[in-house]
Amino acid sequence: MSTKRTFTMIKPDATGAGYTGKIIDRIINAGFTIKAMKWTQLSIDDAKSFYHVHSERPFFDDLTKYMSSAPIVAAILEKDNAVSDFRSLIGATDPSQAAPGTIRADFAESISANAIHGSDSDENAAIEGSFYFSARELA
Repeated sequence: MSTKRTFTMIKPDATGAGYTGKIIDRIINAGFTIKAMKWTQLSIDDAKSFYHVHSERPFFDDLTKYMSSAPIVAAILEKDNAVSDFRSLIGATDPSQAAPGTIRADFAESISANAIHGSDSDENAAIEGSFYFSARELA
């Protein structure tokens, strides 16, 4: 059974381009409720910790440098079928393959600077959300 919460992160390319408000509007207009949100900047060590599952991949260093290069917006979203509905809203990782009208199709620069992250499972949503938010903030 899927949960009602997912985690998202508006990435440095999108915050730097001034798309934060437009992306948040899309999320709200798609029926999601924001349960927690923060504007923050990851240190390189924070980025390495968050993306540790990719530490053996060749793109790990570039990914962690990019994710610590500018502010991000982390958020916990709520809606029935949150994970799957949010993945549909954001579109394919490669914006050239993302469906028209999705967040990545409209705001992403490239496959590596793809504007937004969305958890791929209920389990990862809980893990990723707890990286950014305390239990008190998630109540």
